[in-house]
Amino acid sequence: MDLELAERQQQLQNAAIEFARSELNDDLIQRDRDEAFSLEGWKKCARFGALGLPVPAEYGGMGFGITDVIVVMEGLGYGTRDQGLLFSINAHLWTNSLPILVYGTEDQRRKYLPGLSNGELIGANGASEPDAGSDVFSMRTRAELHGDHYILNGTKTFVSNAPVANLFVIYATVDPRLGPMGITAFLVERDTPGLVVSRRMEKMGLRTSPMAELVLNDCTVPVANRLGREGRGVAVFESSMEWERGCILANYLGLMRRQLENCIQYVRSRKQFGKPIGKFQSVANRVVDMKVRLDASRPLVYRIGWLKERNQSAMLESALAKLYVSESLVASCLDALQIYGGYGYMVEQGIERELRDALGSTLYSGTSEIQRNVIAKCLGI
Repeated sequence: MDLELAERQQQLQNAAIEFARSELNDDLIQRDRDEAFSLEGWKKCARFGALGLPVPAEYGGMGFGITDVIVVMEGLGYGTRDQGLLFSINAHLWTNSLPILVYGTEDQRRKYLPGLSNGELIGANGASEPDAGSDVFSMRTRAELHGDHYILNGTKTFVSNAPVANLFVIYATVDPRLGPMGITAFLVERDTPGLVVSRRMEKMGLRTSPMAELVLNDCTVPVANRLGREGRGVAVFESSMEWERGCILANYLGLMRRQLENCIQYVRSRKQFGKPIGKFQSVANRVVDMKVRLDASRPLVYRIGWLKERNQSAMLESALAKLYVSESLVASCLDALQIYGGYGYMVEQGIERELRDALGSTLYSGTSEIQRNVIAKCLGI
């Protein structure tokens, strides 16, 4: 596996960095404080092509393979400090657009993918429930078939993009006795009778990515909006997780690289006791640890792309990457905060926000504990 970017890929990443740096950082401190989603930033990302990266051109997208998507996502993570907006883009792509592309009918693809790619539609995903988080497939939301439509009843929580979304991928069971084999996915439009975007949820970090609960009360969904066959919901969900874990972590490769470069510059220029603080071993060691984590994280993420483009499973590799990169990100943010000292604790520096954003990475897309369970299972334990 070659970790050197091809010339075309380097050009893609440079373009993403320049775009994100110049277009996506405005008023971030205030938007974070207000929990404000940037619709203008979303539209800019759509014009840049970020909302349709894996979607074929015939459906309005860029048609990139997963490695090229990782390349671009790393660039976006390097160029912008608005990790909330990038998180919303990832939720939109990997839990909505990709399932439609892989499991949708041709009619579903042509109906939804162009709007999802050009920014007219914002996608969201309803899987977690108040009593089914890590044990997501013990969900209680029911889907009962009545002729040419299903009736959905239940509650979904931690739904990223819900306050602004137009289209939801909702998971429900057609028969609780079947366990995971009863889980089925549905495409539910926002104005569908019985779908209510309920309580908005305030978060510690990623505050520019809005989140809310969903209530399904006799929500009527046509059979034509079932995504895949009955009982295939687990396959729909797990296929999207391999992409999500790889691509959302790519943003954090960019963040960790930018953070490392900033810290190196800071320890060279900041002087205490008559010399640059980088000359103190306790400070230099933190910078070294940040470099080790970044260089160890990068091949883990790019290996997911390498495997998926060869039509191989990356379940183990995506779990390894999710576990290591998310926990490395938190550790590096803590090191950056300590390196900057009191200045790093200040809001205007941005490090405290990056730490708050980073903490969520050990929870979403499967907690660190769940990743360890997945890895153990893959190892036959």
